[in-house]
Amino acid sequence: MLDNTSTLGSLLLSQILFFFLVSSSSWTSATYTIQQTFFRCLSANSMNSVPLSSYYTPNNVSSFMSVLNSTANNLRYLLPTVPKPMIIFTPLSEAHVQAAVLCSRQFALTMRVRSGGHDFEAVSYVSQIEYPFVVLDLARLRAIEVDIPQGTAWAQAGATVGEVYYRIAEKSKVHGFPMGVCTSLGIGGHITGGAYGSMMRKFGLGADNVLDVRMVDAKGKILDRKAMGEDLFWALRGGGGGNFGIILAWKLKLVNVPETMTVFTVTKTLEQGATKLLYKWQKIAPKLDDRLFLRVIIQASSANPTENRTVTTSYMALFLGEPDTLLWIMGKHFPELGLTAAECIKMSWIRSVLYMAGYPNNTTREVLLQGKSLFRTYYKAKSDFVRTPIPEKGLLGLREIYFEEELPFMIWTPYGGAMARVPELATPFPHRHGTLFKIQYLVSWQDGTKNMARHMSWIRKLYDYMGPYVSKNPREAYVNYRDLDLGMNKKGVNNLMEASSWGLKYYKSNFYRLVQVKTKLDPDNFFRHEQSIPSLPVKKGN
Repeated sequence: MLDNTSTLGSLLLSQILFFFLVSSSSWTSATYTIQQTFFRCLSANSMNSVPLSSYYTPNNVSSFMSVLNSTANNLRYLLPTVPKPMIIFTPLSEAHVQAAVLCSRQFALTMRVRSGGHDFEAVSYVSQIEYPFVVLDLARLRAIEVDIPQGTAWAQAGATVGEVYYRIAEKSKVHGFPMGVCTSLGIGGHITGGAYGSMMRKFGLGADNVLDVRMVDAKGKILDRKAMGEDLFWALRGGGGGNFGIILAWKLKLVNVPETMTVFTVTKTLEQGATKLLYKWQKIAPKLDDRLFLRVIIQASSANPTENRTVTTSYMALFLGEPDTLLWIMGKHFPELGLTAAECIKMSWIRSVLYMAGYPNNTTREVLLQGKSLFRTYYKAKSDFVRTPIPEKGLLGLREIYFEEELPFMIWTPYGGAMARVPELATPFPHRHGTLFKIQYLVSWQDGTKNMARHMSWIRKLYDYMGPYVSKNPREAYVNYRDLDLGMNKKGVNNLMEASSWGLKYYKSNFYRLVQVKTKLDPDNFFRHEQSIPSLPVKKGN
């Protein structure tokens, strides 16, 4: 037990040994004391009792590492050399979250907040700039209440996208919600970045369809939309995770979906005219019927560089309607793809969720309740937004760069539709009118650190190559595809100029309004991380 001081020596020894295995920071006896007193602080400041089973420290290496690794999907940030938290707390109630904020402030501990663990640069469970730090893991706060007569749902921050979809479909065949394709995302952080998905051209982002929210601020107070005011409510819906407070739950506005939807995937290689097709897609995909979402997945045909490789472009579509209508639309606007009736598959909305997420066709919907990531590997990702079609010459140049890497991967996601109709200032997410499509770049590998430098260098080379063809001044990026290459806060620094290096790319001019909201809400900059919104210095009165 943490309170048993007679075992202090042996526990401290095991803790020091653990440090040499998994951390580059120095541990002292003060660390162990804080671990003890932090738990007592939680119990003293919470209206609900805090069970020991919700509290993890490196003194029990097995359980600690199991929880730390449980939802982390980027193995780069689980390497032994990466800093580890001194405490992981998995709250069971809102009162526990409030207590965690109060106690972290009392002990001057940096806090990281994790809802799903999909942060591409792991700032939700790793701190590379400040130590010691605590991880608040919201995985046990995952209740979902669906109210079909009202057309709404409340979902706690630790619930996954898949769980929310499942619970909606459990109650209705003609309701859904527009957010992520990846079903293991935690919605707490997902919606704070915007939350795009395969219905966004019809209904917009997840953040566009939020009615209310519950969050804990830097003083440990629980705020809803009425209590926080519209400026903060605006900031939370696209302003990025870890900036303003801890999301407890979102109130979602459900959308109406047809009982029958249609999906297809058609793959074309370079030899089948993929380059000309991709050039045509750029022009027509953002202008298609709002009900049609047609993205492109671009890969190399083989991971073996000695084989005769080609580039494949897979056109993956979701249409909110019947196959006959879809075939008419495609025949009129994109006949070059050669879509046939045999390639169109009819299904319900919830089945389409599984299809678009990449599950096999015989997968039952109950897999959505597992909250398990299909993608758990070493990887690096980057993003871009495109406003003018990339010429065929530019597309051809991608081929040689692609063949330099074993597992190159890009997803081109079309905009237009509802995305073009929502003003850039409506939410912090600014990538709206004039955006043709978004690019996600990804490189993954399984051999740990062996060839990490080469893989990282490759994706940066690809990103540099694409520079002339993408948005400029600023070169935009998606905050939910966090990229530390864009810059980082330095230890102990809260600098507006420094933060603008990534802030303007993620939010464009909305960045400055976010800074104002942050300064008013959290002047001490308690909620901070490697790419957080800064608080401006507050002038004290005479």
